[in-house]
Amino acid sequence: MNAQDIVQRIQTAYPDAEVRTDGADCNFSVTVISTAFEGQSPIQRQRPIMALFNDEISSGALHALSITASTPSEAG
Repeated sequence: MNAQDIVQRIQTAYPDAEVRTDGADCNFSVTVISTAFEGQSPIQRQRPIMALFNDEISSGALHALSITASTPSEAG
């Protein structure tokens, strides 16, 4: 899995999102900024993003995915 695939998948689910990635091979961290996260706790934001990659995590194609999800006002 590569960074562009991760960005595309998240932006498909969250079209207004700004997505930044860091990492390579099978270990990535992502920052996702979206208005969709208004009123949600951090875990409520992270779970659906992580679910987008369940198959890759199960197969080992993606070993680790660290997620920071915030609203535009929180991101500053």
